[in-house]
Amino acid sequence: MSTRRTTAATMAMLALLAAACGTAARDEPGPAAGDTSASAASPPVSPPGPEQSAGEAPVPAALRFTAQTLDGKAFRGESLAGRPVAFWFWAPWCPKCLSDAPAVKAAAARQGDVAFVGVAGLDTQAAMQAFVQRTGTGDLVHLADAEGAVWTKLGVSEQSTFVFMKQDGSAEKVSGPLGRDKLEEHLRALVAR
Repeated sequence: MSTRRTTAATMAMLALLAAACGTAARDEPGPAAGDTSASAASPPVSPPGPEQSAGEAPVPAALRFTAQTLDGKAFRGESLAGRPVAFWFWAPWCPKCLSDAPAVKAAAARQGDVAFVGVAGLDTQAAMQAFVQRTGTGDLVHLADAEGAVWTKLGVSEQSTFVFMKQDGSAEKVSGPLGRDKLEEHLRALVAR
């Protein structure tokens, strides 16, 4: 019976995410649904633990996840702590995602101080890999998030969406497509101190 509930819950989430592809609402991640604050004023972070010494950057709660990359490697969100990160949430069949791909590829090549992470969902592994091949974005780290765990962790409910996370863990969520100029604008704000 629990397998049926899990499957039903997963299908409901995927339907909701798929329906959101055509929307263009802009909102911000926050601790509660519907929070529209521009960024988290004091992001939750974990105190140094055995895997983190006192001199290392604290790990924001949003980066406490594990996933698998499209090429089958284990990925720990904690590895991004202390760096500005641009998460790009996409689906292989999404036209907005396809239109954002050239700007993401170009920005990732120029912005060496920003970690770019593609988070693919809402389709099969093969379709996700074909999208990366088609868009030429294979130099980015892409996570295969077919179950929507990372999408949920970062409060994303539509694609193409970007989550720009500063070194301190504060974040801004922006729906695309952004295009080159808007993406660059958000990246400049991300690295500004």
